[in-house]
Amino acid sequence: MITGGAGFIGSHVVRLFVAKYPDYRIINFDKLTYAGNLENLKDIENADNYVFVKGDIVSVEDVKKAFEKYEVTDVIHLAAESHVDRSIEGPMDFVMTNVVGTVNLLQQAKENWKEGEHVFHHVSTDEVYGSLGEEGLFKETTPYDPRSPYSASKASSDHFVMAFYHTYGLPVKMSNCSNNYGSHHFPEKLIPLMIHNVVNNKPLPVYGKGENVRDWLWVNDHASAIDTIFHSGRIGESYNVGGLNEWKNIDLVKFLCQLMDQKLGRSLGESEKLITYVKDRKGHDLRYAIDATKLEKELGWKPSITFEKGLEDTVDWYLNNSEWVEKVTSGAYKDYYENMYSDR
Repeated sequence: MITGGAGFIGSHVVRLFVAKYPDYRIINFDKLTYAGNLENLKDIENADNYVFVKGDIVSVEDVKKAFEKYEVTDVIHLAAESHVDRSIEGPMDFVMTNVVGTVNLLQQAKENWKEGEHVFHHVSTDEVYGSLGEEGLFKETTPYDPRSPYSASKASSDHFVMAFYHTYGLPVKMSNCSNNYGSHHFPEKLIPLMIHNVVNNKPLPVYGKGENVRDWLWVNDHASAIDTIFHSGRIGESYNVGGLNEWKNIDLVKFLCQLMDQKLGRSLGESEKLITYVKDRKGHDLRYAIDATKLEKELGWKPSITFEKGLEDTVDWYLNNSEWVEKVTSGAYKDYYENMYSDR
């Protein structure tokens, strides 16, 4: 069962597993919030080894029913509230989904997995480590130091996962990733938001002076890393997953503007004029950077694509799929869900 499988990262993981493992039955368990929708998975919705289940991980009844009906043997847990700004405005939603929801899943796995081999792979974030200075990298041994309600909720869920491993012997694996980018990303996050706003000649809001640094990971590479960790990672271990490249936000936005000018046939520098500096976010961590040495040395994983190439491919996808953006922002996917799944 893959939770959150209709969201940005989840849909890429679901698509990979459905195609790569035809003998697996992939259960996509998703609540379908604003950021998760079935438009992301139209190409596999009729696959023989794919089942969609609409459910809420906060609901004990929903989770229990899915575990028992489909005899769930393994879990890749991606379902989460993930937007920092939203967590600042409404932290309780993050507590419920990220903490209570995770414990519900762990509890059902503990109760249902009495024998046989199983894996509970919990997918988390580098934000649990806090903020770096100008030097250094996050390692798996870096002490947790969350700075936002979002990262605090994810840190709590990570601790519960490891607690279930140490206390009950639940077979868990965990990964903490850096910022993802790629296709099918809801346009509230930095890269899809900037692409969308450039296309529509809207302001490009940049927090503070744009000096915050992030490590960017192509979402297909992240899906590949999850596949690798799920199948080959050691039980009870955590693995950091990073794109191995760091960009200041303002440098990224300016590079993206150059790409967009080329793609849209605009004069070089035209899109950059849309950059607007706005008041910095509360508790805005200065820098994140991942050390993924453990994942490479133990399991042989490393990024397959440069950021420049990945970003260009991402821009091309959004420009060629403007209808998708319109649908996910308008809520039309809700009607699509009713038409496709109400009788299933």
